[in-house]
Amino acid sequence: MAVSMSQPREPRGFPTYVDSVQTPVFDVHTSETFHPHNVCDGGPQAVETLDASPANSCSSSPPSTPSFFQGADRRGSYSCVKEDDCGTAQSFVVSKLSALHLASVKETPQSPKATGQPDMQAPTICCSCGGVQGWQYTHSVGKRRSKSYVDLRLLGAQQDWEWAKRPRLDKTITARIEGPLVHEPGESPLERLPTEILEHIISQLVLDLPPNGYTPRNTDLLSCLQTSRTLKTHTTIVLNRYITIPHSTIFSKFLGHLERSPSLGAVVRRIDLSHFTSVGLGRTKQMNSEIQNLTAKTLLKCLELTPQIQEFLVQENLDDDIDEAVLRKLLCDLPNLRALDFCASSSARFTQAFAAVVSPVNGALPTALALKRISLHECATLPAESLETLLPRLPLLTHLDLGRTRVTDSALASIPKDARLTHLNLSKCTQISGQGVVNFLTTHPAVKDTLVYLNLFCDTTRYRLLQQTNVEALLPKLPGSLRSLSLSGAKIAAAHIPLLLRLTKHLEELSLGFTDLTMSDINALFVPAPPPHHTSGVSSEELDWTPHTLHYLDLTGIPSVTQPALFSGSCVLLGTATAPLEVIELGDKIISSLQKLKNTNKRLGWVVKDLGRRGWYVREPTQDPSLRDNGKRWWKMGAMWWGMRKLPVAWGEIGGLYGHYMFKK
Repeated sequence: MAVSMSQPREPRGFPTYVDSVQTPVFDVHTSETFHPHNVCDGGPQAVETLDASPANSCSSSPPSTPSFFQGADRRGSYSCVKEDDCGTAQSFVVSKLSALHLASVKETPQSPKATGQPDMQAPTICCSCGGVQGWQYTHSVGKRRSKSYVDLRLLGAQQDWEWAKRPRLDKTITARIEGPLVHEPGESPLERLPTEILEHIISQLVLDLPPNGYTPRNTDLLSCLQTSRTLKTHTTIVLNRYITIPHSTIFSKFLGHLERSPSLGAVVRRIDLSHFTSVGLGRTKQMNSEIQNLTAKTLLKCLELTPQIQEFLVQENLDDDIDEAVLRKLLCDLPNLRALDFCASSSARFTQAFAAVVSPVNGALPTALALKRISLHECATLPAESLETLLPRLPLLTHLDLGRTRVTDSALASIPKDARLTHLNLSKCTQISGQGVVNFLTTHPAVKDTLVYLNLFCDTTRYRLLQQTNVEALLPKLPGSLRSLSLSGAKIAAAHIPLLLRLTKHLEELSLGFTDLTMSDINALFVPAPPPHHTSGVSSEELDWTPHTLHYLDLTGIPSVTQPALFSGSCVLLGTATAPLEVIELGDKIISSLQKLKNTNKRLGWVVKDLGRRGWYVREPTQDPSLRDNGKRWWKMGAMWWGMRKLPVAWGEIGGLYGHYMFKK
């Protein structure tokens, strides 16, 4: 879906007029086939049911706003971690109930109606009742209501009500627009827009992520498919450009549609299986394999029908379906493929297939792949030999996530010098050495001047990557382009504060977890040192001081950082002087103690946020919306909040299993 940096707008439905085109159109996002004359009655009196059951083929979801980069209704798919743009940083939505479960919930003694509490799910609406001159209250559960406002306009005219407060138009302008505007087919101003602009407009109606994984999500585009041939053509292209598959039934219908209309396969640019799950459908993994909706065979057929695909995103729930034939198709037969993500795929079948395809003896493997972004995050079972074969074949590489893999120093050194890496994740890699990493980061042309995101996090209970000498050699050589740096687990002490201080003038994220710093050392990163007690005036450091740019600071596992230390008068982190710092990541014990101090947190203007194994102390946002920072940065590729531990390789909203590995684990 196209990237839009505009402010959220209320979507406007297109008129549901039907042209002479009678071809049924399959919408992969709703998993339904639309026949122009088999939908609910269109026009001004079109109705929609409020029953959200998937079985209701004529039901229509409430209009939804653009979901990508915009802050309207951000509803998550089942079993996913999704960012919530409620205003406070580190806010997430974790879906735990399936749509089928929610749809099956009946009125129980504990329901709001039985307990006398307000029913927030079933609002009471006010409507005009036939020929009655007035209003009556109607409970909306299971009822049908008008989609248009024609009845309200008529009622307003009868009651002598004014419909809207609008400035009256000049008479000359009114005369010019009076009467119906009639255009020849295909000649309306909207249809005559350039193709790029028209498709960008239509893409604002696309809901990239499913509301809950099962119910239709792009019913707003139904009217676009039925308005004219021009709009139908461009809407079909937009709908099929970026495909998100939440479960196997959707995949089966999408594949069947491609087989019936092979020309649409050339439109597909992304196949996103990061939200794929069978949970909530009442099926086990064995049952899914027996149903044969999504298997290695059907996945290969899908790739054969989409020759122009550029991004393929998959995760551990499907690693058994990534066999040698699928990998051979991805790496050897799709020259336009630019992004590949195998997040946490580690099954024996996937590992064997990867080793067989990414091998020096495979003559079909190109010597120079067109891949720019690749993630093997937590593919812990891939052999080092495969990585040493793959990395030298990536001359266009910009994003590389090798977190918790068996990558070696020699594999890193083999990356082509023509590559220009901006994002690199080497967290929890135990087969690389500190000296090898420092040599690579400070001398290799692919990384030494271009890095924006660098993650060197290590688990100190198993392995310490950077010793004190490695830190001293690395910090002075890091480029000014860097915006996110994780050194958690490195041997960092007070002597390294001057080196870190230089980096805080352009970094926005800094992770210093499990280091040997004191609270005074941490304070020195945010405020200048005061003059000695025996002198007066302003110190030279204060005169030359440049404010920091940090928004996020990770202090997990530092012994000197405790709840009393944070609240002491000697700590400056929670004061206004440390702005724009807004997120401090802390360990479990501190987060637990802070959660009990709600009144103190409110007085200080901070709030506790936690997700899975991670917890953050977050500054409350300012009341002025114009001064708030929504956290969106180009280098996050669609993510909003701070401290992501997995690299995204495609622009889009963060959710599904990828959200789990980015912010929860």
